[in-house]
Amino acid sequence: MARCNKSIHPLLLLIIFSYLAVGALYAWHTPKWQTPDEPAHFNYVQCLAEERRLPVLQPGDYPYQYLEEIKANKFPPDMSIAPLRYEFHQPPLYYALAALLYRLTAGLPFATQFFALRLLSVAFGAGILLATYCLVQAIFPHSQFLPLAATAFVAVIPMHVAMTAAINNDALAELLALLIFYLSIRTLQRGPTLPHALLTGALFGLVLLTKTTVYLLALGAIVTSALWHVKPLPGSPRFLSKGRYLLYAFALALLIAAPWFVRNAVVYGNWDILGWQRHDSIVAGQLRTADLLAEIGPLAFAQRFIRTTFNSFWAQFGWMGVPVDSRIYHALALCTALLGIGFILFLIKARRSQSGLTPVQIRALWLMAIVTWLSVLTYLAYNLKFVQHQGRYLFTALSALSLGTALSLQELLHPPTAQKLALSLLLVSLLVGIQGLLSGDWHKWTLAMLAPATAFFMAAGWLPAPLRRFLPFLLYLAFLILDLLCLFRYIIPALSIT
Repeated sequence: MARCNKSIHPLLLLIIFSYLAVGALYAWHTPKWQTPDEPAHFNYVQCLAEERRLPVLQPGDYPYQYLEEIKANKFPPDMSIAPLRYEFHQPPLYYALAALLYRLTAGLPFATQFFALRLLSVAFGAGILLATYCLVQAIFPHSQFLPLAATAFVAVIPMHVAMTAAINNDALAELLALLIFYLSIRTLQRGPTLPHALLTGALFGLVLLTKTTVYLLALGAIVTSALWHVKPLPGSPRFLSKGRYLLYAFALALLIAAPWFVRNAVVYGNWDILGWQRHDSIVAGQLRTADLLAEIGPLAFAQRFIRTTFNSFWAQFGWMGVPVDSRIYHALALCTALLGIGFILFLIKARRSQSGLTPVQIRALWLMAIVTWLSVLTYLAYNLKFVQHQGRYLFTALSALSLGTALSLQELLHPPTAQKLALSLLLVSLLVGIQGLLSGDWHKWTLAMLAPATAFFMAAGWLPAPLRRFLPFLLYLAFLILDLLCLFRYIIPALSIT
């Protein structure tokens, strides 16, 4: 099994440094408190740092009317964020790390201290990129393109950049889950060993202390890798049976997280070890799914759910109140559709055994598919209770989605495939043009989207190989420009207090 290479690819460094630069811009220029739940996360950090105690979620910690008022007024200085404490039930690991940074920067101006706390998430975001690269490289050790393409995809999604440049526990949870996925791939490839069991257990324990939304994904990856591993290496004295591997890993994880669970059971009662019962009881005013369904009906609900999930996965900022231009969403929809075509082509090749995948690689891809479905299942389960149509919740499976994107892009850039797509897009463009000529409605933006897409695939299909290598970089550059456009054209103007 391949480990992550000790020598770092220059393009990986470029991707990470570009992300750090853009992430720092988001962290500095995004107006204070203008990412989802940031005030409540900050209050947790402040309580832990200044009072040196774990906070307790109490009735009144979710003042719905006040929250709506302060959001509508863009968090003016004369309105305190102190009443917003509804994240006090969250596991403590991120907040303990952030509280340490809070205390270290206590003598600095508040703007600088606030910026430092946001940069902590940016640092975790850089770790996510490195972990993504190592994960994909472990599955495809002989490919340079796939690890780099997957990492680049994670680095430039505007909403992901925004969320990893904010005060919250999302980036740390995503990073720890990624490390568990990586270890799970290693277990698939080499079989369960004692070192893997202990390291997996330690990481899973940290996940339990970080964020509940990644529990199921991490658990699924660990169990799948243990039950579906290859035969042990000959003469491996530290090889464990499936049962012993899982026993050691989960025992260590529970040993790490047990004090937190016991504390919650004592504080909240009724065996509420996650604080969910207390949380659900105090979030009066939050829109419930059943109420919205009764109000607008199933069809409108489904349309709203799909549209908002898509938009907010890519770019819908602030507290979901700052969408970008609809034409950008249309371009992203075209990009998503083309990637979907590429992934279908990859699956067809894999089905026909034409992709050159080894049995272990196929198992690894199935593991990542399971992670994706568990992320979707967690998202759907949350939305069964509350209306939380926020595509950012799917970032827990972003490593798997990025791998699928890389595999798709590899198929799309294959010259014969690119040539067929270029001709198909050219035909569609001609049909749209003819329809515009006959009706007088030219659909200018549709043609404007189809033109660069057609040119891109023409270049991929007919340019010499040395020149084709620059095409992924041009795509990456386009998304970097989109990141900056989202920040300076939408986030800052819409959310700054004038």
